[in-house]
Amino acid sequence: MAKLLVLTVLGIGAALFRDHRSSYQTRFNAFREVKPVELPNCNLVKGIEHGSEDLEILTNGLAFISSGLKYPGIKSFEPDKPGKILLMDLNEKHPTVLELEITGSNFDLSSFNPHGISTFTDEDNAVYLLVVNHPNFKTTVELFKFQEEEKSLLHLKTIRHKLLPNVNDIVAVGPEHFYATNDHYFVDPYLRSWELYLGLSWSYVVYYTPDEARVVAEGFDFANGINISPDGKYVYIAELLSHKIHVYEKHANWTLTPLKSLDFDTLVDNISVDPVTGDLWVGCHPNGMRIFYYDSENPPGSEVLRVQNILTEEPKVTVVYADNSTVLQGSTVASVYKGKLLVGTVFHKALYCEL
Repeated sequence: MAKLLVLTVLGIGAALFRDHRSSYQTRFNAFREVKPVELPNCNLVKGIEHGSEDLEILTNGLAFISSGLKYPGIKSFEPDKPGKILLMDLNEKHPTVLELEITGSNFDLSSFNPHGISTFTDEDNAVYLLVVNHPNFKTTVELFKFQEEEKSLLHLKTIRHKLLPNVNDIVAVGPEHFYATNDHYFVDPYLRSWELYLGLSWSYVVYYTPDEARVVAEGFDFANGINISPDGKYVYIAELLSHKIHVYEKHANWTLTPLKSLDFDTLVDNISVDPVTGDLWVGCHPNGMRIFYYDSENPPGSEVLRVQNILTEEPKVTVVYADNSTVLQGSTVASVYKGKLLVGTVFHKALYCEL
């Protein structure tokens, strides 16, 4: 109730003070133009036309890709079709995508709306895929077991919790244990729009187990991508509209302590971590206005960053790829496997490059 009262007061204040618009434009990078950075050996992935919002590559080169996201305020070119999970084998010379069949008697395929994904491999090498789902624009986390021979996903469980109302991304630390970002505090669409406009920084991160869920980090202006270091000691959180990546130290009781933050001149979305080097690969939006207010005459560009040595005093940030929308619109994620780069988008195509 207190936050609702504050929101009302701030809403009135926003109507009275015109200069808030400039802050809004700054948060969304409204006037930034991206300078193209090309890679020599890139091809669009056949079979992906309407989104590849998140992806995760297993150590054996199999990549899971979530496709077909419908998100409030974001363009969708297939608004009436359910989403899907695609599989791609990066060991192939010319990899193609395959839609994974989803089995399980209690899962509603017609409302499947996948967002962030994460995998967990147990001691027996069983692979579990956790998928953020927005059926009817609500939020659940779906637990699947990957059946490699059948090229299918067996649905095991649907997870709902009051602390998981607006989940964007997820990083699994067990078959049913994960950290998740909520990109908004409010669920109501009207209040969400005010929260976004005013930059209230009320979004937060939750640690979930079947026994409990608790907030472990908060105060974000649109918490987005999340991932964990290869040694499991640090958690990385992307704050989209503050253009930051935060590094948190993870403790034995799963609590998080802020360690440092990196600032960028782009809107950082999903974070992938190279399991060998520990480098961060980040899908970014050079101009957020073009994502949230889509114009076919002026569509959003794409940008991929590589962050090396993030835990040191002088991390190295490299723009590996950038495009002004002529090839790829709205990049959200990038990940590498043995010198190959895969870049996904919120509602557009996907790009496969040999580095």
